[in-house]
Amino acid sequence: MPVLTGALALLTLVGPLSTDMYLPAFPGMARELGTDASGVQLTLTSYLAGMTLGHLVFGPLSDRRGRRGPLLAGAAACALATVLCAVAPSLGWLIAARFAAGFSGAAGVVIGRAVVSDVAEGAAAARLLALLMTLGTIAPIVAPLAGGAIIEAAGWRMVFWVLGAVAAVVAVAVLVAVPESLPKERRMGGGAAQLLGSARRVLADRAYNGYTLAFTFGFGTLFCYIAGSPFLLQNVLGLSVGVSSVAFSGGAVVAALTGLANARLVTRTGPGRLLRAGLYAMVAGCAGLLLAAVAGVLTTAVALPLIAVVCGGIGPAFANAAALAIGRVPDAAGTGSALLGTAQSALGAVVAPLVGLGGADTAVPMFAGMTVCAVLAVAAGRMADRAVREGAGPAQDAAGTGRPARAG
Repeated sequence: MPVLTGALALLTLVGPLSTDMYLPAFPGMARELGTDASGVQLTLTSYLAGMTLGHLVFGPLSDRRGRRGPLLAGAAACALATVLCAVAPSLGWLIAARFAAGFSGAAGVVIGRAVVSDVAEGAAAARLLALLMTLGTIAPIVAPLAGGAIIEAAGWRMVFWVLGAVAAVVAVAVLVAVPESLPKERRMGGGAAQLLGSARRVLADRAYNGYTLAFTFGFGTLFCYIAGSPFLLQNVLGLSVGVSSVAFSGGAVVAALTGLANARLVTRTGPGRLLRAGLYAMVAGCAGLLLAAVAGVLTTAVALPLIAVVCGGIGPAFANAAALAIGRVPDAAGTGSALLGTAQSALGAVVAPLVGLGGADTAVPMFAGMTVCAVLAVAAGRMADRAVREGAGPAQDAAGTGRPARAG
Protein backbone atom coordinates (compact mmCIF):
# COMPACT_ATOMS: atom_id res chain seq x y z
CA MET A 1 0.00 0.00 0.00
CA PRO A 2 2.78 2.58 0.72
CA VAL A 3 4.22 2.04 -2.77
CA LEU A 4 0.79 2.41 -4.37
CA THR A 5 0.08 5.50 -2.27
CA GLY A 6 3.33 7.03 -3.44
CA ALA A 7 2.51 6.35 -7.10
CA LEU A 8 -0.99 7.78 -6.69
CA ALA A 9 0.51 10.83 -5.01
CA LEU A 10 2.73 11.36 -8.06
CA LEU A 11 -0.39 11.28 -10.22
CA THR A 12 -1.87 14.08 -8.13
CA LEU A 13 1.20 16.24 -8.80
CA VAL A 14 0.71 16.57 -12.55
CA GLY A 15 -2.43 18.72 -12.45
CA PRO A 16 -1.22 21.29 -9.87
CA LEU A 17 2.20 21.48 -11.51
CA SER A 18 0.63 22.02 -14.93
CA THR A 19 -1.54 24.86 -13.66
CA ASP A 20 0.67 26.49 -11.01
CA MET A 21 4.22 26.28 -12.31
CA TYR A 22 3.82 28.78 -15.11
CA LEU A 23 1.54 31.21 -13.24
CA PRO A 24 4.37 33.66 -12.42
CA ALA A 25 4.94 34.03 -16.19
CA PHE A 26 1.41 35.22 -17.00
CA PRO A 27 2.14 38.96 -17.17
CA GLY A 28 5.32 38.35 -19.18
CA MET A 29 3.61 35.82 -21.46
CA ALA A 30 0.85 38.31 -22.17
CA ARG A 31 3.42 40.86 -23.30
CA GLU A 32 5.47 38.38 -25.38
CA LEU A 33 2.46 36.80 -27.09
CA GLY A 34 0.76 40.13 -27.73
CA THR A 35 -2.37 39.41 -25.72
CA ASP A 36 -4.11 40.57 -22.53
CA ALA A 37 -4.90 38.94 -19.19
CA SER A 38 -7.94 37.06 -20.52
CA GLY A 39 -5.97 35.89 -23.56
CA VAL A 40 -3.19 34.26 -21.58
CA GLN A 41 -5.74 32.82 -19.15
CA LEU A 42 -7.21 30.94 -22.12
CA THR A 43 -4.24 28.58 -21.84
CA LEU A 44 -5.70 27.57 -18.48
CA THR A 45 -9.16 27.35 -19.99
CA SER A 46 -8.01 25.06 -22.78
CA TYR A 47 -6.16 22.82 -20.31
CA LEU A 48 -9.30 22.48 -18.21
CA ALA A 49 -11.51 21.98 -21.26
CA GLY A 50 -9.25 19.11 -22.27
CA MET A 51 -9.51 17.66 -18.77
CA THR A 52 -13.29 17.93 -18.98
CA LEU A 53 -13.43 15.79 -22.09
CA GLY A 54 -10.70 13.49 -20.79
CA HIS A 55 -12.68 12.73 -17.66
CA LEU A 56 -15.67 11.69 -19.75
CA VAL A 57 -13.49 9.34 -21.80
CA PHE A 58 -11.07 7.84 -19.28
CA GLY A 59 -13.45 7.35 -16.34
CA PRO A 60 -16.02 5.12 -18.07
CA LEU A 61 -13.24 3.49 -20.10
CA SER A 62 -11.52 2.42 -16.88
CA ASP A 63 -14.77 0.89 -15.60
CA ARG A 64 -14.90 -1.18 -18.78
CA ARG A 65 -11.26 -1.96 -19.58
CA GLY A 66 -9.61 -1.75 -16.17
CA ARG A 67 -7.52 0.96 -14.56
CA ARG A 68 -3.93 0.22 -15.55
CA GLY A 69 -4.05 0.35 -19.38
CA PRO A 70 -5.87 3.70 -19.73
CA LEU A 71 -3.73 5.16 -16.96
CA LEU A 72 -0.49 4.24 -18.76
CA ALA A 73 -1.75 5.58 -22.09
CA GLY A 74 -2.83 8.86 -20.55
CA ALA A 75 0.45 9.41 -18.70
CA ALA A 76 2.55 8.82 -21.82
CA ALA A 77 0.37 11.07 -23.98
CA CYS A 78 0.51 13.82 -21.36
CA ALA A 79 4.32 13.84 -21.50
CA LEU A 80 4.24 14.23 -25.30
CA ALA A 81 1.61 16.98 -25.26
CA THR A 82 3.57 18.95 -22.66
CA VAL A 83 6.65 18.90 -24.89
CA LEU A 84 4.49 20.36 -27.67
CA CYS A 85 3.66 23.22 -25.28
CA ALA A 86 7.36 23.91 -24.86
CA VAL A 87 7.91 24.39 -28.61
CA ALA A 88 4.68 26.33 -29.29
CA PRO A 89 5.37 29.12 -31.82
CA SER A 90 2.15 31.03 -31.08
CA LEU A 91 -0.65 31.49 -28.57
CA GLY A 92 -2.99 29.39 -30.73
CA TRP A 93 -0.52 26.47 -30.78
CA LEU A 94 -0.03 26.73 -27.03
CA ILE A 95 -3.78 26.71 -26.41
CA ALA A 96 -4.18 23.59 -28.57
CA ALA A 97 -1.25 21.78 -26.93
CA ARG A 98 -2.56 22.65 -23.49
CA PHE A 99 -5.91 21.12 -24.46
CA ALA A 100 -4.15 17.89 -25.42
CA ALA A 101 -2.16 17.89 -22.18
CA GLY A 102 -5.34 18.39 -20.16
CA PHE A 103 -7.19 15.62 -22.03
CA SER A 104 -4.45 13.05 -21.46
CA GLY A 105 -3.62 14.25 -17.96
CA ALA A 106 -7.23 13.67 -16.91
CA ALA A 107 -6.49 9.93 -16.90
CA GLY A 108 -4.32 10.23 -13.81
CA VAL A 109 -6.86 12.33 -11.92
CA VAL A 110 -10.01 10.37 -12.66
CA ILE A 111 -8.51 6.88 -12.57
CA GLY A 112 -6.44 7.67 -9.48
CA ARG A 113 -9.63 8.47 -7.54
CA ALA A 114 -11.24 5.30 -8.89
CA VAL A 115 -8.26 3.22 -7.70
CA VAL A 116 -8.75 4.67 -4.21
CA SER A 117 -12.38 3.56 -4.35
CA ASP A 118 -11.26 0.09 -5.47
CA VAL A 119 -8.94 -0.42 -2.51
CA ALA A 120 -10.75 1.47 0.30
CA GLU A 121 -14.20 2.70 1.28
CA GLY A 122 -15.98 5.02 3.72
CA ALA A 123 -13.81 6.96 6.16
CA ALA A 124 -10.76 4.94 5.07
CA ALA A 125 -11.20 6.19 1.50
CA ALA A 126 -11.67 9.74 2.76
CA ARG A 127 -8.47 9.41 4.79
CA LEU A 128 -6.50 8.07 1.81
CA LEU A 129 -7.84 10.82 -0.46
CA ALA A 130 -7.00 13.43 2.17
CA LEU A 131 -3.47 12.03 2.43
CA LEU A 132 -3.04 12.05 -1.35
CA MET A 133 -4.34 15.60 -1.62
CA THR A 134 -2.02 16.67 1.18
CA LEU A 135 0.93 15.09 -0.61
CA GLY A 136 -0.36 16.69 -3.79
CA THR A 137 -0.13 20.12 -2.19
CA ILE A 138 3.63 19.79 -2.40
CA ALA A 139 3.17 20.81 -6.03
CA PRO A 140 1.40 24.13 -5.38
CA ILE A 141 4.01 24.91 -2.73
CA VAL A 142 7.01 24.12 -4.90
CA ALA A 143 5.60 24.93 -8.35
CA PRO A 144 5.38 28.75 -8.18
CA LEU A 145 8.77 28.98 -6.49
CA ALA A 146 10.41 26.65 -9.01
CA GLY A 147 8.47 28.25 -11.85
CA GLY A 148 9.56 31.73 -10.83
CA ALA A 149 13.20 30.65 -10.67
CA ILE A 150 13.01 28.82 -14.01
CA ILE A 151 11.24 31.70 -15.72
CA GLU A 152 13.75 34.28 -14.51
CA ALA A 153 16.69 32.04 -15.50
CA ALA A 154 15.52 30.47 -18.78
CA GLY A 155 12.08 31.81 -19.76
CA TRP A 156 8.60 30.32 -19.62
CA ARG A 157 9.24 27.64 -22.27
CA MET A 158 11.68 25.86 -19.99
CA VAL A 159 8.80 25.37 -17.53
CA PHE A 160 7.08 23.11 -20.04
CA TRP A 161 10.26 21.14 -20.71
CA VAL A 162 10.44 20.46 -16.96
CA LEU A 163 6.74 19.54 -16.85
CA GLY A 164 7.27 17.13 -19.74
CA ALA A 165 10.05 15.41 -17.81
CA VAL A 166 7.81 15.16 -14.73
CA ALA A 167 5.03 13.60 -16.80
CA ALA A 168 7.51 11.03 -18.15
CA VAL A 169 8.57 10.13 -14.59
CA VAL A 170 4.90 9.70 -13.65
CA ALA A 171 4.39 7.34 -16.58
CA VAL A 172 7.30 5.20 -15.38
CA ALA A 173 5.92 5.22 -11.81
CA VAL A 174 2.56 3.97 -13.06
CA LEU A 175 4.26 1.22 -15.05
CA VAL A 176 6.27 0.05 -12.06
CA ALA A 177 4.03 0.65 -9.03
CA VAL A 178 0.33 0.72 -9.99
CA PRO A 179 -1.18 -2.75 -10.40
CA GLU A 180 -4.58 -3.45 -11.87
CA SER A 181 -7.10 -2.72 -9.08
CA LEU A 182 -10.33 -3.61 -10.91
CA PRO A 183 -10.76 -7.37 -11.43
CA LYS A 184 -12.33 -8.53 -14.67
CA GLU A 185 -15.42 -9.80 -12.89
CA ARG A 186 -16.16 -6.27 -11.61
CA ARG A 187 -15.75 -4.54 -14.95
CA MET A 188 -18.69 -3.28 -16.95
CA GLY A 189 -19.47 -5.12 -20.15
CA GLY A 190 -21.39 -3.88 -23.13
CA GLY A 191 -20.90 -0.71 -25.07
CA ALA A 192 -21.86 2.95 -24.95
CA ALA A 193 -25.47 2.24 -24.00
CA GLN A 194 -24.41 0.48 -20.82
CA LEU A 195 -21.95 3.25 -19.98
CA LEU A 196 -24.71 5.82 -20.45
CA GLY A 197 -26.94 3.74 -18.23
CA SER A 198 -24.23 3.73 -15.57
CA ALA A 199 -24.00 7.51 -15.79
CA ARG A 200 -27.76 7.83 -15.39
CA ARG A 201 -27.69 5.62 -12.30
CA VAL A 202 -24.93 7.70 -10.80
CA LEU A 203 -26.74 10.97 -11.49
CA ALA A 204 -29.96 9.58 -9.99
CA ASP A 205 -28.34 9.70 -6.54
CA ARG A 206 -29.20 13.15 -5.15
CA ALA A 207 -26.57 12.96 -2.43
CA TYR A 208 -23.89 12.16 -5.03
CA ASN A 209 -25.01 15.21 -7.01
CA GLY A 210 -24.84 17.42 -3.94
CA TYR A 211 -21.36 16.32 -2.91
CA THR A 212 -20.17 16.59 -6.52
CA LEU A 213 -21.50 20.14 -6.82
CA ALA A 214 -19.91 21.05 -3.48
CA PHE A 215 -16.58 19.78 -4.80
CA THR A 216 -17.11 21.53 -8.15
CA PHE A 217 -17.97 24.95 -6.79
CA GLY A 218 -15.22 24.65 -4.21
CA PHE A 219 -12.81 24.04 -7.06
CA GLY A 220 -14.33 27.02 -8.87
CA THR A 221 -13.38 29.16 -5.87
CA LEU A 222 -9.82 27.87 -6.03
CA PHE A 223 -9.52 28.35 -9.76
CA CYS A 224 -10.76 31.93 -9.63
CA TYR A 225 -7.85 32.51 -7.28
CA ILE A 226 -5.35 30.51 -9.36
CA ALA A 227 -6.25 32.35 -12.58
CA GLY A 228 -6.23 35.79 -11.00
CA SER A 229 -3.44 35.46 -8.45
CA PRO A 230 -0.52 36.50 -10.71
CA PHE A 231 -2.25 39.79 -11.50
CA LEU A 232 -3.50 40.25 -7.91
CA LEU A 233 -0.10 39.67 -6.36
CA GLN A 234 2.02 41.48 -8.94
CA ASN A 235 -0.22 44.22 -10.39
CA VAL A 236 -2.64 45.00 -7.55
CA LEU A 237 -0.46 44.35 -4.49
CA GLY A 238 2.78 45.31 -6.25
CA LEU A 239 4.84 42.24 -5.37
CA SER A 240 7.77 41.07 -7.49
CA VAL A 241 7.72 37.78 -9.40
CA GLY A 242 9.80 36.09 -6.70
CA VAL A 243 7.84 37.45 -3.74
CA SER A 244 4.50 36.70 -5.41
CA SER A 245 5.65 33.10 -5.91
CA VAL A 246 6.44 32.85 -2.20
CA ALA A 247 3.05 34.37 -1.31
CA PHE A 248 1.20 31.90 -3.54
CA SER A 249 3.16 29.02 -2.06
CA GLY A 250 2.22 30.19 1.43
CA GLY A 251 -1.43 29.55 0.66
CA ALA A 252 -0.53 26.07 -0.54
CA VAL A 253 1.32 25.42 2.74
CA VAL A 254 -1.84 26.29 4.66
CA ALA A 255 -3.90 23.95 2.45
CA ALA A 256 -1.34 21.18 3.03
CA LEU A 257 -1.46 21.59 6.81
CA THR A 258 -5.26 21.53 6.97
CA GLY A 259 -5.30 18.57 4.60
CA LEU A 260 -2.93 16.71 6.90
CA ALA A 261 -5.09 17.60 9.91
CA ASN A 262 -8.14 16.38 8.00
CA ALA A 263 -6.48 13.02 7.29
CA ARG A 264 -5.85 12.58 11.03
CA LEU A 265 -9.33 13.70 12.14
CA VAL A 266 -11.60 12.18 9.51
CA THR A 267 -11.98 8.73 11.06
CA ARG A 268 -13.08 10.28 14.38
CA THR A 269 -15.02 13.34 13.25
CA GLY A 270 -16.48 12.07 9.96
CA PRO A 271 -15.95 13.50 6.47
CA GLY A 272 -19.33 15.27 6.39
CA ARG A 273 -18.60 17.52 9.37
CA LEU A 274 -15.11 18.33 8.12
CA LEU A 275 -16.50 19.11 4.67
CA ARG A 276 -18.88 21.67 6.15
CA ALA A 277 -16.12 23.26 8.23
CA GLY A 278 -13.92 23.64 5.16
CA LEU A 279 -16.65 25.16 3.03
CA TYR A 280 -17.66 27.69 5.71
CA ALA A 281 -14.03 28.78 6.06
CA MET A 282 -13.84 29.34 2.29
CA VAL A 283 -16.99 31.50 2.33
CA ALA A 284 -15.71 33.61 5.23
CA GLY A 285 -12.34 34.26 3.60
CA CYS A 286 -13.79 35.03 0.17
CA ALA A 287 -16.40 37.44 1.55
CA GLY A 288 -13.70 39.26 3.51
CA LEU A 289 -11.53 39.65 0.40
CA LEU A 290 -14.44 40.96 -1.67
CA LEU A 291 -15.45 43.50 0.97
CA ALA A 292 -11.85 44.73 1.29
CA ALA A 293 -11.49 45.12 -2.48
CA VAL A 294 -14.79 46.97 -2.88
CA ALA A 295 -13.97 49.25 0.07
CA GLY A 296 -10.56 50.06 -1.38
CA VAL A 297 -8.63 48.79 1.66
CA LEU A 298 -7.04 45.74 0.02
CA THR A 299 -3.40 45.68 1.07
CA THR A 300 -0.91 42.85 1.39
CA ALA A 301 -1.49 42.78 5.17
CA VAL A 302 -5.24 42.38 4.61
CA ALA A 303 -5.23 40.08 1.57
CA LEU A 304 -2.72 37.40 2.56
CA PRO A 305 -4.35 36.39 5.89
CA LEU A 306 -7.77 36.18 4.24
CA ILE A 307 -6.33 34.12 1.39
CA ALA A 308 -4.88 31.81 4.08
CA VAL A 309 -8.40 31.34 5.49
CA VAL A 310 -9.69 30.35 2.06
CA CYS A 311 -6.79 27.96 1.50
CA GLY A 312 -7.31 26.52 4.97
CA GLY A 313 -10.77 25.39 3.93
CA ILE A 314 -9.50 23.66 0.79
CA GLY A 315 -7.84 20.73 2.57
CA PRO A 316 -10.95 19.36 4.31
CA ALA A 317 -13.43 20.50 1.66
CA PHE A 318 -11.95 18.84 -1.41
CA ALA A 319 -10.92 15.47 0.01
CA ASN A 320 -14.17 14.87 1.87
CA ALA A 321 -16.47 16.04 -0.92
CA ALA A 322 -14.73 13.72 -3.39
CA ALA A 323 -14.74 10.75 -1.01
CA LEU A 324 -18.40 11.21 -0.07
CA ALA A 325 -19.45 11.60 -3.71
CA ILE A 326 -17.63 8.54 -5.05
CA GLY A 327 -18.56 6.57 -1.95
CA ARG A 328 -22.19 6.88 -2.98
CA VAL A 329 -21.57 4.91 -6.20
CA PRO A 330 -19.04 2.16 -5.36
CA ASP A 331 -20.14 -0.05 -8.26
CA ALA A 332 -19.41 2.69 -10.81
CA ALA A 333 -16.45 4.46 -9.22
CA GLY A 334 -14.79 5.31 -12.54
CA THR A 335 -17.95 6.85 -13.93
CA GLY A 336 -18.65 8.66 -10.66
CA SER A 337 -15.12 10.03 -10.57
CA ALA A 338 -15.38 11.03 -14.24
CA LEU A 339 -18.58 12.99 -13.76
CA LEU A 340 -17.15 14.71 -10.70
CA GLY A 341 -13.98 15.63 -12.58
CA THR A 342 -15.91 16.74 -15.65
CA ALA A 343 -17.98 19.21 -13.65
CA GLN A 344 -14.86 20.41 -11.83
CA SER A 345 -12.84 21.02 -15.00
CA ALA A 346 -15.74 22.55 -16.92
CA LEU A 347 -16.39 25.16 -14.25
CA GLY A 348 -12.67 25.90 -13.97
CA ALA A 349 -12.51 26.42 -17.73
CA VAL A 350 -15.38 28.92 -17.53
CA VAL A 351 -14.13 30.98 -14.60
CA ALA A 352 -10.44 31.20 -15.61
CA PRO A 353 -10.87 33.90 -18.30
CA LEU A 354 -13.74 35.68 -16.53
CA VAL A 355 -11.65 36.85 -13.59
CA GLY A 356 -9.56 38.94 -15.97
CA LEU A 357 -12.45 40.78 -17.63
CA GLY A 358 -12.07 43.78 -15.33
CA GLY A 359 -8.46 44.21 -16.40
CA ALA A 360 -5.14 43.34 -14.83
CA ASP A 361 -5.28 46.03 -12.14
CA THR A 362 -8.43 45.12 -10.19
CA ALA A 363 -9.26 42.13 -7.99
CA VAL A 364 -13.01 42.76 -7.61
CA PRO A 365 -14.15 40.32 -10.39
CA MET A 366 -11.81 37.66 -9.03
CA PHE A 367 -13.08 37.94 -5.45
CA ALA A 368 -16.70 38.18 -6.59
CA GLY A 369 -16.29 34.93 -8.51
CA MET A 370 -14.61 33.26 -5.54
CA THR A 371 -17.42 34.33 -3.19
CA VAL A 372 -20.22 33.20 -5.49
CA CYS A 373 -18.60 29.80 -6.00
CA ALA A 374 -17.99 29.32 -2.27
CA VAL A 375 -21.59 30.17 -1.38
CA LEU A 376 -22.88 27.74 -4.02
CA ALA A 377 -20.56 25.05 -2.64
CA VAL A 378 -22.09 25.45 0.81
CA ALA A 379 -25.60 25.27 -0.66
CA ALA A 380 -24.68 22.08 -2.54
CA GLY A 381 -23.26 20.50 0.59
CA ARG A 382 -26.47 21.24 2.47
CA MET A 383 -28.43 19.67 -0.40
CA ALA A 384 -26.36 16.50 -0.08
CA ASP A 385 -26.87 16.37 3.69
CA ARG A 386 -30.62 16.72 3.21
CA ALA A 387 -30.69 13.93 0.63
CA VAL A 388 -28.79 11.61 2.97
CA ARG A 389 -31.13 12.35 5.87
CA GLU A 390 -34.09 11.59 3.62
CA GLY A 391 -32.56 8.23 2.72
CA ALA A 392 -31.85 8.94 -0.96
CA GLY A 393 -29.51 6.30 -2.40
CA PRO A 394 -27.10 4.20 -0.31
CA ALA A 395 -27.59 4.47 3.46
CA GLN A 396 -24.98 6.78 4.94
CA ASP A 397 -25.36 9.47 7.53
CA ALA A 398 -24.68 13.14 6.96
CA ALA A 399 -21.38 12.85 8.77
CA GLY A 400 -20.28 10.26 6.26
CA THR A 401 -19.54 7.61 8.85
CA GLY A 402 -21.49 4.86 7.17
CA ARG A 403 -24.13 4.59 9.93
CA PRO A 404 -27.79 4.64 8.90
CA ALA A 405 -29.18 8.13 8.47
CA ARG A 406 -31.46 9.51 11.13
CA ALA A 407 -34.22 12.01 10.57
CA GLY A 408 -34.01 15.56 11.86
